[in-house]
Amino acid sequence: MSDVEQTARRAADSDAMAWAARLGLSARATIYLLMGILAVAVALGRSSSETDQRGALTEVARYSGGKVLLVVIALGFAGYALWRYSEAALGVAGDGDGAGPRLKSLVRALVYTSLAFSAVAVLTASGGAQSQGQQQQGLTESVMRHTGGRFLVGAVGLAVLGAGAVMVYEGATQAFEKYLAMSQMSSSVRLAVRRLGTIGTIARGIVIGLSGVLVVQAAVSFRPDKARGLDGALRTLAAQPYGKVLLVAAGLGLAVFGVYGFAEARWRRT
Repeated sequence: MSDVEQTARRAADSDAMAWAARLGLSARATIYLLMGILAVAVALGRSSSETDQRGALTEVARYSGGKVLLVVIALGFAGYALWRYSEAALGVAGDGDGAGPRLKSLVRALVYTSLAFSAVAVLTASGGAQSQGQQQQGLTESVMRHTGGRFLVGAVGLAVLGAGAVMVYEGATQAFEKYLAMSQMSSSVRLAVRRLGTIGTIARGIVIGLSGVLVVQAAVSFRPDKARGLDGALRTLAAQPYGKVLLVAAGLGLAVFGVYGFAEARWRRT
């Protein structure tokens, strides 16, 4: 192992990186909890806010002390991204040194780098008035103008659908436990974390998988307006028979994942 690799591994295994990971996981948990609450509020007719990450960030900014919390969330997202970049480079705790887990960490790092910038944009009131869904729709439309663009958009949609299916599987089989220091929990806490992780991870996977389906539909029908991210997925649920019930269920599921996320921040093996 070269000196550079040794230095990088020491940095990845440092207390500072562990704290960055836990702060990032806490920020992610906060956002999913808020997304769940917003989805329930939309279902009950008490809010018209976007129900994706950008919508949750915007909602935070409206309240007293919100800007301080946004600073913490932005730092958390940056720390989460840095931690995932280190996993992509050096391997994932609980998954070994395989290429698949490292690629997943790289994708997550890129997503949370973008979310960190979104938090800063909301904090500084920059970045325009477009919602996250509108930004995704615009990007989809731009890509589809080019030769082969529809196939690329469709491939991305299938990848997102696949990621959602993996999350559902991990929730149903409780595979998420391999990332947690379960032995450090009492039996009652272990049971609670297992139930929260199962329900929350399945709900998150369903919503993300549905957003992938919408991207595929956008490519097949040549309608970029169908690709509207998590908010579009949740509002598609709301448009179905018994839509309010489905949206409330999805919102509660995302909120449960948010609560589980705080447990993961506490007991995640980094």
